[in-house]
Amino acid sequence: MSAPKHYHFEVVMTCEGCSNAIKRVLTRLEPDVSEINISLEKQTVDVKSVLPFETVLDKIKKTGKEVKRSEIL
Repeated sequence: MSAPKHYHFEVVMTCEGCSNAIKRVLTRLEPDVSEINISLEKQTVDVKSVLPFETVLDKIKKTGKEVKRSEIL
C-alpha cells in the first residue's frame, strides 16, 4: 500500500451546497481517501488519497464545479 498523496484543488464554490456536493462524492471514495479538507472561504479542496490524481480530479469535476487550479503537493 503506497502512502497517501496530498492533492490541492482551487474550486469555484458559491455556497455550502457546492462544498457539500464535493464532500459527498469524495466521501464515497473512502477508505482510499484518508482526509478531506474543504474551505468555502478560500475556495480550496485538499485531499489525501492513495488514488491517482486524475481519479480525484474527475470526481470533483463530476459535481459540475469549475476547477481553476490543481496540483500535487
